[in-house]
Amino acid sequence: MANSRFQNFKRFLPDGFIAGIILMILLAWLIPGIGSKGSTIELKVLIRYGISLLFFFYGLRLSPEKLKKDLSNWRLHLLIQSITFIIFPLVVLAFRPLLAGTENEILWLAVFFLAALPSTVSSSVVMVSLAEGNIPSAIFNASISGIIGIIITPLWVGLFMEKQSDAFAFAEVISDLVMQILIPVCIGLFLHRWWGNWGIRNKRYFSLFDKSVILTIVYRSFSDSFLNGVFTSIKVHELLILGASVVALFFFVFEGTKLLMKAFHFSREDQITVLFCGSKKSLVHGSVMAAVLFAGSSFGSLFLVPVMIYHAFQLFYISVVARRYGKEKIMDNKSQSNQQD
Repeated sequence: MANSRFQNFKRFLPDGFIAGIILMILLAWLIPGIGSKGSTIELKVLIRYGISLLFFFYGLRLSPEKLKKDLSNWRLHLLIQSITFIIFPLVVLAFRPLLAGTENEILWLAVFFLAALPSTVSSSVVMVSLAEGNIPSAIFNASISGIIGIIITPLWVGLFMEKQSDAFAFAEVISDLVMQILIPVCIGLFLHRWWGNWGIRNKRYFSLFDKSVILTIVYRSFSDSFLNGVFTSIKVHELLILGASVVALFFFVFEGTKLLMKAFHFSREDQITVLFCGSKKSLVHGSVMAAVLFAGSSFGSLFLVPVMIYHAFQLFYISVVARRYGKEKIMDNKSQSNQQD
């Protein structure tokens, strides 16, 4: 009886990963600056190597033959990139006539900047993995999204900026993308022949490592924001408007993507990949691009706020959905196994 009550109570407790994210944000607020530049162990360095290892392990568990076959799934890739760089901006663009020329136009531009960003890389792949989706497609689309965003995001935002900056470090960003993601994945793929089975057997431990990297990124991102006063530079009602706007944007695209996928008749794994990769926005790319595009602007920090809110919310919500999908997959596999027995 006691065990049954505990199980019922446990259902109302937050998921361990979600609780970890909340704790990281709280820690960043209470004790910001842990692992900052000049520390014995810098979080920036840990995160950089952590992301590289994360993708090395993904590559290790991937079959080169399956990846090669997946690259021909052009409908999937086209849909994800269209959602990221066309549907997202167009949804926000539809509201511009209502706010053009008003004091809230700057808030609209901040949300539009968010809508024009590329998808996340590490967290997209992690969530697709947790949900038992198509990991090769997730890696491909998350990586290519960052490259496309280097060009598309400044072009979208530049349409509504009076002054643009041409100092964006294209070569540096692409170089980081190649060094941190593409090369580790390729090395993992090369070693799959010898270590692939070992990687698959230890998938549970790699999942814990993936989550640890994401939690570290969350802490560092929010720590930097609290130290730079991002959340104190805007008024309460502005923060509420931004928060409501980005959450509404997320659900509009997320639920709209579900309806859109029905027309393509994708497999369950592909549907998960489209849903998770297409609805994500990158805090890393947002931070870098905001520093360049809005350099010298008195409202520069404002453009990071919707990205921060969206980033936190997408991790909370999609982690719940990802775990539910993952459990459903496990239950389906058990059911099929019992039927065969």
